[in-house]
Amino acid sequence: MSLEMKTACMKCDSGLEDMGEAHICSYECTFCTPCTEEMGRICPNCGGELVPRPRRRPKE
Repeated sequence: MSLEMKTACMKCDSGLEDMGEAHICSYECTFCTPCTEEMGRICPNCGGELVPRPRRRPKE
């Protein structure tokens, strides 16, 4: 099972690229860096910690 690479911040709806910086909680709620910082790195949906989302290698 792999992460769903969401393409937009769940708070401000700004676009997120697969290889771009984003933050997720254990439920895969996904946020851009500015929103993550604004929320104190705490997910507003579950109260969990927001951590950097892993990046995937581009498909060759």
